[in-house]
Amino acid sequence: MVNLEWFRTFKAIYETGSLTSAANKLYISQPGVSLHLNSLEAHVGNKLFDRGTRKMLPTEYGNMLYNSIVDAVKKLEEAEGHFYRNADSGRPSISIGMCFETFQYVLEPFISELPFNLITKFGVYQDMLNDLDKGLLDFVISPQKDEVFNIQYTPFSKEKLILIAGSKSDLSGFREAVNVRNAEAAEDWLNKQAWFGTTGDMEHLRNFWIHNFKKRPNFKPNYIVPNMSSIIRCISDKEGFAVIPDFLCRKQLEEGNIQLVWEGFTPIENTLYFVQRKKTIYKKELALLQDIFLKHMTIDVKDQILLLQDTGR
Repeated sequence: MVNLEWFRTFKAIYETGSLTSAANKLYISQPGVSLHLNSLEAHVGNKLFDRGTRKMLPTEYGNMLYNSIVDAVKKLEEAEGHFYRNADSGRPSISIGMCFETFQYVLEPFISELPFNLITKFGVYQDMLNDLDKGLLDFVISPQKDEVFNIQYTPFSKEKLILIAGSKSDLSGFREAVNVRNAEAAEDWLNKQAWFGTTGDMEHLRNFWIHNFKKRPNFKPNYIVPNMSSIIRCISDKEGFAVIPDFLCRKQLEEGNIQLVWEGFTPIENTLYFVQRKKTIYKKELALLQDIFLKHMTIDVKDQILLLQDTGR
């Protein structure tokens, strides 16, 4: 199936004469432009441009395709702009990606106050970073970092992966094994407990297990629920085990509804990054989003952010 973004990218290349200019016009990376063009050429089965010394020269088939789609693409762009602006002609639309719990715990209370339209995507971090590089997202919060020239990563906080349990879970056998640093006994005890996980996501549990026991867990969670917020509600004042980031359950730990079981033989900390393209027309809007997170999440690297801003990086 053809992706309509391929036509938009093709039109930009045709009109600007280069991959770089098309990337700047669309605010996506040059590799993203190349990917769209290669995908479209593979789909239509014909070469659309000859690469000249200074510009991309459309082939005869490229000219035919441009004449066939240019009016339709313009109409789609006009419709898109009208739809996103809605009743306010000056109101931009921002597309962001992050994990569901980060959105729910931090950003959700402020949505109605934002002076711009917001479209939020939840999913696998790598997929969201790829969408950012392709221009499908404007802003991502991620613990993962790729070396991509067009993308800017700004550290702003840290999360610690911890093992938690419901307040009624008996931990005596586990405490004995951990106190003498008997990893084999501790793992054996944990394998016998009732575990909670989230749909399609074993990353936290897997990383915690590999870090402490040097291998992947050899079990699947007993209960699969939609998200980590559901896990916390399910085990609060009950029994059950899970591995989740610490910032998601601070309140429940303080209230005694759940208990901290273990931080591991050595704690696992992930740096969280603000991720955006280096060239963006939404600097003001993204700065507002960043400010919300800086004020409402634990800030372990705020001085580094200020340094980056001062040096213009």
